[in-house]
Amino acid sequence: MTDWSAIAAAIAAASGRPFAPRAPRHVGGGCINSAVVLADGEQRWFVKLNDASRLDMFEAERDGLTAMAATNSIRVPRPLCCGVAAGQAFIAMEYVPLGGAGGATAALAGEQLAALHRAGADAFGWHRENTIGATPQPNGWEADWLGFWCERRLGFQLALAAQNGYGGRLQQRGARLLADVGALLGHAPVPSLLHGDLWGGNLGGDDAGNPVIFDPACYYGDREADIAMTELFGGFGSRFYAAYNAAWPLDAGYSVRKTLYNLYHILNHLNLFGGGYANQAERMIDRLLAELG
Repeated sequence: MTDWSAIAAAIAAASGRPFAPRAPRHVGGGCINSAVVLADGEQRWFVKLNDASRLDMFEAERDGLTAMAATNSIRVPRPLCCGVAAGQAFIAMEYVPLGGAGGATAALAGEQLAALHRAGADAFGWHRENTIGATPQPNGWEADWLGFWCERRLGFQLALAAQNGYGGRLQQRGARLLADVGALLGHAPVPSLLHGDLWGGNLGGDDAGNPVIFDPACYYGDREADIAMTELFGGFGSRFYAAYNAAWPLDAGYSVRKTLYNLYHILNHLNLFGGGYANQAERMIDRLLAELG
């Protein structure tokens, strides 16, 4: 049973204000965590819960939200505290009432995401491991983007797929792709701060129509990896892409690289959910290998 009094005490200690919430209001939308809104009439906080063993996941989310907020580029819910109460890990953050990301909001999101991507680092990676969905996401620093992508992203997911029983053609073709992937990159990206899991369900608009992004899997990488994922499941619209490209145009060859970058997420979906994602991953690998001739 959730110890709401312990969570409320942690929120009060972190915020420096007394907090005695009414009964929690449960909200949906996630497949990994449970989530509630805690409110006492003056304050409202969004709280996510999972097993105590997942505290590190929430601490990594806190760090990602903090890093993105520090850029003053695009709005994110500001994290307040993490902890464990009665065997449950939790993260409490600013509650942002969300609506859809209409045309004007989407355009502003494109412009502001470009500003987020201007925040850079000296290498590719992140100061800690985090998760992509429920899957571990290794982020050890690499000076070379090709090495990072092959080892920490595609290679990791292919190895995990093999452990999960997806061998045969997927692994054979995947190994060939890993051996030749350098020929597909075609540019030398600078490390950009990425949201890391930027599909349409992680973008909304606040009451004033400002874009809000959340549920990050942050690291420093090729900014095109974020843009590619916005295309994977749709929902961002032409005004988003026009505004992003006006602020920071994508390099030539992106139309090929986006398949390479989205292959990582399809392999992750295969490892999380199985099913038809194996066939989709194989088709993407075949498309990329065809580009190599």
